[in-house]
Amino acid sequence: MSAVPLHLAVALDGAGWHPAAWRDPAASPKALFTAAYWAALVAEAEHGLLDFVTIEDSLALQTTRLDGHDGRTDQVRGRLDAVLVASRIAPLTGRIGLVPTATTTHTEPFHVASSIATLDYVSSGRAGWRAQISGRRTEAAHFGRREVPELRLEDLADIDESPLVRELFGDAADAVEAVRRLWDSWEDDAVIRDVATGRFVDRDKLHYVDFEGERFTVKGPSIVPRPPQGQPLVTALAHARLPYEFAARGADVVYVTPHDTERARAIVAEVREIEGEVRAPDAGELKIFADLVVFLGENGDEARERKARLDGLDGAAYTSDAAIFTGTPGELADLLLEWRAAGLEGFRLRPAVLPTDLNAITRGLVPELRARGAFRRAYEADTLRGHLGLPRPVSRYAGSRR
Repeated sequence: MSAVPLHLAVALDGAGWHPAAWRDPAASPKALFTAAYWAALVAEAEHGLLDFVTIEDSLALQTTRLDGHDGRTDQVRGRLDAVLVASRIAPLTGRIGLVPTATTTHTEPFHVASSIATLDYVSSGRAGWRAQISGRRTEAAHFGRREVPELRLEDLADIDESPLVRELFGDAADAVEAVRRLWDSWEDDAVIRDVATGRFVDRDKLHYVDFEGERFTVKGPSIVPRPPQGQPLVTALAHARLPYEFAARGADVVYVTPHDTERARAIVAEVREIEGEVRAPDAGELKIFADLVVFLGENGDEARERKARLDGLDGAAYTSDAAIFTGTPGELADLLLEWRAAGLEGFRLRPAVLPTDLNAITRGLVPELRARGAFRRAYEADTLRGHLGLPRPVSRYAGSRR
């Protein structure tokens, strides 16, 4: 085994990341909204000994437009709640981490803290959270509590200079901080369960978090005792300096999107510099994963032809924020190891078609990496934090009086 093992995760979304994936002969579109479909995917990922899966979610139907519905009926529309899916899958799996997406913009931090802490209990310490902003005006209209201006192309072209995006990431940073405080609001030994004295909890070990942000305040404590991991894993996707800062302040893992080795090296250097500026000294080092969309085949031509066939069904060549890889598992292993040398610690792979490309990852890529001493042959920890070599943190309120 390599001295620094590679970390692997997969991002699950509908029938796969290509918009025409549901029309692939190997797809199961009739099963997309069933628990069995998601359970089978995560079981396959666990069979491959992957660190964790992420489950995509949003507050609106999938769309190709910046704001509002696109009117298309030839792509998957509709999804199940990611946190509830993860909770359903948790008892059916034993070691793999489960990281659902939950947005920060319109979701109360108290609710996020409770649901992810509950998932950590249900999974015996394998929960995480992908924190995501929600910037579309149509999403805000579902709640009616907040006015969000129309998202424009210039907002995405230079998100570091967009007042709207800056505001959303400011709110997201507050939300992550409030959630983390709530996870700490019960000390580890707060639950006594002493039948003889009639004391179930030690009230002195439950703490008000007293968080005050720009848009909300949270008193605390949580209604859920401290999660098994202490702090479930917090992750975030980032493409520019502003989201890098957000991840460096509050996340354990950041997903970045380089398109070549030099860009990977430059992004890692930028993230590490920002981390040194904004990250709390006791937070531990931020782990940097790269995202890639993968089309895998027994040879490169097969993978490229499969992508071309799906592009034809969709009516346009597929593009992505992340690099798009078409080739064999062995060629992908070459690329991952090359990018790892640029400073990346892991990868979150987005299978273009499910289950085809997921199976190619677990049954093709994983053996390739193992043969090169770069991936585990068995799970070495029971918790998600353990898979990533992260310690279980002590509650920030331990030993203090409420």
